[in-house]
Amino acid sequence: MLTALRTPRLLTREVLAGLVVALALIPEAISFSIIAGVDPQVGLFSSFVMAIAIAFLGGRPAMITAATGAVALVIAPVARDYGMDYFIATVILAGIFQVLFAVLGVAKLMRFIPRSVMVGFVNSLAILIFVAQVPNLIGVPWLVYPLVAAGILIMVFMPRITKVIPAPLVAIVLVTGAAVLFAFTVPTVGDQGELPRSLPSLFLPNVPFTWETFTIIAPFAAAMAVVGLLESLMTAKLVDDITDTHSRKTREAWGQGAANVLSGFFGGMGGCAMIGQTMINVKASGARTRISTFLAGVFLLVLVVGLGDLVSIIPMAALVAVMIMVSVATFDWHSIKPSTLKAMPVGETAVMVATVVVVVVTHNLAIGVIVGVFVAMVIFARRVAHFATVTRDVRLDETVPTARYTVDGELFFASSNDLTTQFEYVADPDRVVIDMSASHIWDASTVAALDAIATKYESHGKHVVFEGLNEASSQFRGRLAGKLGVGH
Repeated sequence: MLTALRTPRLLTREVLAGLVVALALIPEAISFSIIAGVDPQVGLFSSFVMAIAIAFLGGRPAMITAATGAVALVIAPVARDYGMDYFIATVILAGIFQVLFAVLGVAKLMRFIPRSVMVGFVNSLAILIFVAQVPNLIGVPWLVYPLVAAGILIMVFMPRITKVIPAPLVAIVLVTGAAVLFAFTVPTVGDQGELPRSLPSLFLPNVPFTWETFTIIAPFAAAMAVVGLLESLMTAKLVDDITDTHSRKTREAWGQGAANVLSGFFGGMGGCAMIGQTMINVKASGARTRISTFLAGVFLLVLVVGLGDLVSIIPMAALVAVMIMVSVATFDWHSIKPSTLKAMPVGETAVMVATVVVVVVTHNLAIGVIVGVFVAMVIFARRVAHFATVTRDVRLDETVPTARYTVDGELFFASSNDLTTQFEYVADPDRVVIDMSASHIWDASTVAALDAIATKYESHGKHVVFEGLNEASSQFRGRLAGKLGVGH
C-alpha cells in the first residue's frame, strides 16, 4: 500500500478503481434494500460503513464488502415480521457470531473446499451477475440496447488504447454524456430509489434484552453469519488466485464480523464481500490495495449525499454494460471447453455442475457451495471405499490349517462398512490370521467392523488373530475394541 501511495500511476489506478466501484454499488445497494424490505438508504449506509471498516480490518486487500443480495434474502423476514429494530439487532448479532467463528478458527475450513466447487462457485456467480441485469433489459425503451452495446464496446477496446483510466469508468462517463446530450429518455439510477440527503447516524435498536428476543433473531443472525462468511472467504480465495497473493482468512472473518456490527449501529443492513464489485475493482480496474476499498466507501458517501442529483442521471444502461462485462470476465470459460471436459474426471465435472445448478436455482451462493462440498465428499467416499482389498490364502502354518487374510488399504467408515462381508466364516479352518500390516485404522467404524469379524468367527468356534497393525492403529483399536457394543 505504501508503494501505491508513493507512486502517482498506482495511486491514480486505486483512486479511479474506487470511483468505479462506488458508482456500481449505488444501484446494487438500493436493489438489495428493496429485497430486504427496508429503505434504500439502509443499504447505501451499510455499504459505506462496511467498505470503510473492512479497508482497515479485513484480511484481503482490494476486496469490496458492502450490502449483498445473499444477506438480504436471509434476513428479509425479520424486517417484514418484526420491524426495523429487530432487523438491526439481527445484523449486530450476526456480526458478533462472525467474530466468534473467527476465534474458533472456522476460516481454516476453507482448505476443505475442492477446486471443482470453487470453479462452480465462480461460474454460478458469473451467471447470477448476468441474470441480475436481465430485468434492466426487459420492457425498457429501445435506446437502452444501443447504450448497453456502446458501453460494452468501449470496455472491450479502451484497454487497447490505455489502461491508465479504468475502462468501466470511461464507459459510464461516455454513456451518461451521450444520454444527457441527446436527452434520451431511459431508466436512470434515480429511478431505482431515493438517495439519502444526510450522513448516517448512530442507531441503537430498541429491543428488549431478553431470551425471547435472542430466540427470535438468533436463527436469522446465525444464517446471515454463515452465508456472509462463506461468500466472503470464497471471494478472498478467488482474489488470491487472481492476484497471486495470500490473504489472512481468519482476520477477514473477524473483520467481516466487526464491519457488520458497525453497520448495524449506523442503521445499515449488513452484508459481506461483493464478488461482482470485487471483480470490477481487481480484474477490470486493476486495483491491488486497501486504498481502493477505502475510497469506494468514501466516494459512495460523497456521491449519494453530496452529488446525488448528478448520480441520479446516470443511465442504468451504463451500469448494466459494466456488470455484463464483469460476468463475462468472471466466468471460467476454460472449465467448459470440450477438451477440458474430456480430460476432467466425471466426478469433478459433476461437482462443478451441481454447485452451479443449486446456486442458480436458489440464488444463494452459500447453499450451492455447501451442496457442492457434500457432493464432492460423497464422490470421494465412493471412490476410496474401493481402496481397501482383502485377499485370502489357506495353508498349513506349523502343521495347523490356517486361513490367512491380507487387508490392504486405508480403513475408515466408507471402506470398512463392507469389510465384514469379505471373510469365509463357515469355510475357514479353526485358525484365522488377519494381516493388517498394509492397512491403517482411521475411525471407530473400522474398529467396530473388526470387532464384528472377531465375534462372527467366535460364534463358529474359531480363533482369529489380528497382526501387523502399526503403532497408531494398534493404540486406537486397543482403546475402543470391545467397547462399541458390536455383537452384544
